[in-house]
Amino acid sequence: MDINNNLLLAIETNWLSFVVSIAVFALLYYFARKHVSFGNRVLMGLGLGLLAGIVIQNLEVETKGITTFGSIYISLIRMLVVPLVFVLVLNSIAKLTNLEALRKIGIKTIAWFLGTTGVAAVIGLLIALLFNPGSGISQAAADNFSAREIPTFTQVILDLVPSNPVNEAANGKVVPLLIFAIFIAVAILKVGSRNPEAVQPVKSLIESATEVMHQVVRFIIRLTPYGVFALIAGITARYGWTTLQELGSVIVTSYVALIVHFVLVFGGLVLFVAKVNPLRFFRKAYPTIAVAFSTRSSYATLPVNLDVITKRLRVSPRIASFVAPLGASMNFNGCGGIWPAIVAVFTAEVFGVNLSFTDYIILIFVSVISSIGVAGVPGPATISTTVVLTALGLPLEGMAIVAGVEALIDMGRTAVNATGTTVTSLLVAQSEGEFDRKAFNRDEDEEEIAISPA
Repeated sequence: MDINNNLLLAIETNWLSFVVSIAVFALLYYFARKHVSFGNRVLMGLGLGLLAGIVIQNLEVETKGITTFGSIYISLIRMLVVPLVFVLVLNSIAKLTNLEALRKIGIKTIAWFLGTTGVAAVIGLLIALLFNPGSGISQAAADNFSAREIPTFTQVILDLVPSNPVNEAANGKVVPLLIFAIFIAVAILKVGSRNPEAVQPVKSLIESATEVMHQVVRFIIRLTPYGVFALIAGITARYGWTTLQELGSVIVTSYVALIVHFVLVFGGLVLFVAKVNPLRFFRKAYPTIAVAFSTRSSYATLPVNLDVITKRLRVSPRIASFVAPLGASMNFNGCGGIWPAIVAVFTAEVFGVNLSFTDYIILIFVSVISSIGVAGVPGPATISTTVVLTALGLPLEGMAIVAGVEALIDMGRTAVNATGTTVTSLLVAQSEGEFDRKAFNRDEDEEEIAISPA
């Protein structure tokens, strides 16, 4: 009887959001049947989500009917992360000819990650000083806010070292699993150099598992336009104009810094280092940007990003399979570079603390270092910001004040993080001669990420 009552209550309170969701899903499916491109359908989902969220918020009705669909999509994406990262890293390294090639690719990848994070911290600092987002703000800290404890150096190292791979996988700890996969792949290379026949069955198994996982990814990615709609609608319905007005300066400052980094740093690297047209690059990378913006998760974006890097950017699967999973774990241009710098300047202004030039140098240095230390730690933006504020002697309550709009800013931060991984994949591939420039420059290469609408 209780089940029936709960079902009736759910239908009664959520019927409007259910109806809106089904109508939008039907419309998106219709466009898919009409062979509208995947990127355009994702954009439609995003726009319709904004519109639906505004309408639902003004009508003050329940949003669970929509947010449930978004949660299902995120759960399916998260289902892929652990097995996908494991087989991709194994497959990528096992295909290398020697360990020297692994060392070269690894050093280049990490150097680009840390270098761009340092530049992001500088941009975040300069834009924050220019806009002064804490000026005139007198806010009380959120009642339910509690500062997260900074992991000790010993704990960070222990968290990165896999002690029980099965347990790490069950708990969704990607970095220890990635390290475990690297150990296995390096062992395959060492044994294969002495006795190729001994490792051939293992290599065949890994290649088969990779193909199977790619097919599973295709199944899930087809749901992306629907998932983007549900996630954006839920977020839009949750935040009202009051919240946006109170902390509008923080939102504006953050997005200006994110856009500057996106256009000048990423665009500059693509143009002057990779020597390709930035507009063409960003158009091809659009599905990654849209999904990262909607899901607010680099791990959730990983399957889409892998397809974008290989199919649209024409980077070799060997490079993509190594850089993309590593980037989802430790490339935090937005979360570890821009955001801590803005929150630090904001907190200093609100609490009347004067920061010196030395403090600014410490801020940039700590932002880069902390982006290494939080690899694999849930909520990297929170941990990085905590580390920076603590290093500068600023009160952690500053994070509580901006907590009300952090989810909105996190959308842009994640888009920058994921795009940074895409850019790094291109740069590493170009330096290793594994970037198909001719295929990239062809207009007809817009290979669909979603194979079919059904």
